[in-house]
Amino acid sequence: MSEIEPLSVFESCTAQYTTAELDSLLQCISDGSAEATAAAAQDISTGLDHFYLIYAGALVFFMQLGFAMLCAGSIRAKNVKNVLLWNLMDSCGGGLAFWVTGYAFAYGGEDNSPTWTFIGHTNFFLMGDDINLSYWFFQFAFACAVSSIVAGTIAERTQMKGYLFYSMFLVGFVYPVVAHAFWSTNGFLANTNAEPLWNSGVIDFAGSGPVHMLGGVTALMAAIILGPRIGRFYDEDGKVLEVPNDIPGHSTPLAILGTFALWFGWYGFNPGSTFSASTANSGEVAALVAVNTTLAAAAGAISAMFTSTYFNYRIEGVHTYDVAYTMNGLLTGLVAITAPCASVESWAAVVIGIVAGWAYLAGSKLLIKLRIDDAVDAIPVHLVGGLWGLIAAGLFSSPELLEKAYGQSEHVGWFYEWGRGSGDFTLIGTQLIGILFIFGWTTAIMYPFFWLLNVFGSLRVDPMEEHAGMDISRHKGSGYIIEEQDKVLDASTSLHQRRSVAHLLNMKTTDNAEKAAAEPDAVADNAGSKEPETETAEVEA
Repeated sequence: MSEIEPLSVFESCTAQYTTAELDSLLQCISDGSAEATAAAAQDISTGLDHFYLIYAGALVFFMQLGFAMLCAGSIRAKNVKNVLLWNLMDSCGGGLAFWVTGYAFAYGGEDNSPTWTFIGHTNFFLMGDDINLSYWFFQFAFACAVSSIVAGTIAERTQMKGYLFYSMFLVGFVYPVVAHAFWSTNGFLANTNAEPLWNSGVIDFAGSGPVHMLGGVTALMAAIILGPRIGRFYDEDGKVLEVPNDIPGHSTPLAILGTFALWFGWYGFNPGSTFSASTANSGEVAALVAVNTTLAAAAGAISAMFTSTYFNYRIEGVHTYDVAYTMNGLLTGLVAITAPCASVESWAAVVIGIVAGWAYLAGSKLLIKLRIDDAVDAIPVHLVGGLWGLIAAGLFSSPELLEKAYGQSEHVGWFYEWGRGSGDFTLIGTQLIGILFIFGWTTAIMYPFFWLLNVFGSLRVDPMEEHAGMDISRHKGSGYIIEEQDKVLDASTSLHQRRSVAHLLNMKTTDNAEKAAAEPDAVADNAGSKEPETETAEVEA
C-alpha cells in the first residue's frame, strides 16, 4: 500500500505539470502524499475501532459464562441443568429479540438534532445501510447481560416458558427504552444530546442504571410475584419461620469461577464503552476506566468481607469470613463503578467500592427482613449497586475527567461544586431523575407482566416438581453423576416411570374399551386381565 499510493500521486501530478513547472509539481506531490497518508491513517483508525468494539463485545459476552457459573454454584444441585439452560437461552432468545426490535428501539433513527424521542423507530431486523455492525454486536452483549441478572433471583421455582417470555420481552422492549433515554443522541437523559437535560444529562458511562439497576428492579418484581422457595421463610403449614432457613448453594468453586469470569468480562464492559481506541484521548480514558474498575471491585470485596466478619464477631464471638458476602461485595463494587468509571479519580473509586460493600450487606439483610427470596442476592448487587453508582457519579465526577471523557464540565460532581464555592445541584439532580425513570418504567411494565404470567399459570412450577428439582422433572435427569447415584436414580425413576406407566395404562384402557365395544363377549376377559397388567406395570415401575 505504501508503494502504490505515492506512485499514483506522482502519476497524477506529472499528468498535470511538466518538469519545467518544478515548484508546482513538487507542491502537488507533497499535497497528494499528505492526503493519501491521512486517508490511510483514517482507514487504520476505523479498522482498529471496529476490532476494539468486537473484542470488547466478546469480553462482555464472556460474562454470560460468569452469570451461568455463579448461578449454578449458588443453587442446589437438583436445579443446575435448568439454570444453565436459562443462561444459554438468554443469549439465544435475547439475541433474536435484540435483532428484531431491541436495537431499533434503542438506537434506530437517532441523529444529531436536539429532538427528544421516547423510542427508536428504524433498523428493525438490522435493515438499513447506516448500521455499524461492530457497535450492534457490542450492544447485543450488553442487552443479554440484562436478562441474565434476573436468572439467579428466580432460580429453582420458575417455569421454563415463563422465563423465556420474560427474557425476550425484556431484551426486545423494556431495556431498549431505557438505553434509548440514556445513550441515544435523541434520549431525554443523554449527555450526548445536542441540548441535554438541564444542559448536563445523566452521567452513566457503561450502565449502572440502564443495565444493572434495571435488571435488579426486574428481579425484585419477579421475586415479589413469584414468592419464596418452599421452606425458605415458611413451614409446611404456611406459618412464618422465626429464623429463615438458609438454602446454601451446592458448589462454592463454581460460584468463585463465575465471579472471576464476570470480573474479567467487566474489562470489556467498562473500558469498551469508550467505543474507540484509535486516539490518545480515548486510550487514556479506557486506561483510567480499567484502573477504577479494578480498585472498586477490590474495595467492595474487602469492605463486605471484613464488615460481615465484624458483625458476626459481635453476635457469635467468632471471626468468620463469608465467601458469598465477599464475592457479592466485589460484584457490587463493579456495578457501582460502572457509571462513574470515566469521570472519577482513583481514590474516589476506592471510596465508591467501600460504600458499595456496605450497601450490598444492608440490601441483603433488608430482603430477608421483607421475606423476599433471592437465591443469589442479585437484587442487592445490581439494584442497590446500580443506584449507588448513579448517585456516586453525581457526587465524585471531577471537572477535568468530565471534560476528557464527555467534552463538558459546566456541571460537575456535587463535592467538586463545593470546591468551586457553589451548591450547584444540577448533575446530582439529573442522576436522581435517571434513577426515578428506571424504577418507574421498569416497575410499571414488569410487575403487570409477571402478574399476568402468574395468573395464566406460566410462572411458578408445581410444588412436586420444585421438591424433586427442575433437572429431574423437566430436563431428563440430574446434572451430576455422583457416588450416591442410587438415590438420584430412584427419584428420577420414580417420577419418569410414574409418568410412563400412567401413559401406558391410559393407552391400554382406551384399547380395551374399544375392544369391548366391538366384541361384547370379550368384556369379561378384558376386565379380568386389567388387574394383572396393572400389577405388572407397578412391579416394573
